[in-house]
Amino acid sequence: MVDIGAKDETERVAVAAGEVTMSTETLALIRDGLLKKGDVITVAEIAGVMAAKHTSELIPLCHNVAVEQVEVTLSIDEGLPGIKIIAKARTHGKTGVEMEALTAVSIAAVTVVDMVKSVEKKWMVGNIRLIEKHGGKSGDLYPWGNPL
Repeated sequence: MVDIGAKDETERVAVAAGEVTMSTETLALIRDGLLKKGDVITVAEIAGVMAAKHTSELIPLCHNVAVEQVEVTLSIDEGLPGIKIIAKARTHGKTGVEMEALTAVSIAAVTVVDMVKSVEKKWMVGNIRLIEKHGGKSGDLYPWGNPL
């Protein structure tokens, strides 16, 4: 594990995104709340938050970060067609929360898959990426360009 003992404690924020593509028919079932397993959006958002809190247990050598806030938002995108996922994690500490945001997106995505797999055989999880990161020595980073 990397030694972060000498690093300064700063506010650290990370935002990650991803998506699950599927048929328009399955997307309609999600939108209309007609899947047997229940409310896909709410369940996947909660799964993402829970996952972020357990990131260091899932990723070897990942620091246990005291996550102060995690927001996971899923939205229906008819253009994909599918579900877009955004996760934001925040803490004050010596290391960032990129892994927590990425884990939240990943688990939210596979939760969607688990809830639709009985009716959808051609789903695809993809485009999981870090959108932005703030804090620490690196400051503000936008790996894919500043969205503003």
